[in-house]
Amino acid sequence: MQAHCLAKPGGWSDNPWEHEYPVVKVGEGERAKIFAFLSRSGVGVKAGATREVADEWLHRFPDDASVMAYIGRSGWNDLAFGGSIPDDELLEAVDESYRLVVSKLPKKHRPDGWDT
Repeated sequence: MQAHCLAKPGGWSDNPWEHEYPVVKVGEGERAKIFAFLSRSGVGVKAGATREVADEWLHRFPDDASVMAYIGRSGWNDLAFGGSIPDDELLEAVDESYRLVVSKLPKKHRPDGWDT
């Protein structure tokens, strides 16, 4: 999953809270935004532009998708590895999280090739 995230244009690994696993950001320096929270058991993603859209994951995968603590109200979910969520859908969720996050960056801070 980390390799998939880092393959995104402008994607880079950071560990601002010194946890075992990094977050993956896009953008430069202080303006960078997180698009994936990596862990041993899954990935945290911006699952929808609104909480209502992100809730679709909870309905489809009630045992393997949950609202992220603290930022869940903004459409962020934790998605578990190795459960009922197919691997290709986990990758697509990261792709959508990346798209949602980058689209909110000022145009001059968006990496080349982000929308291809």
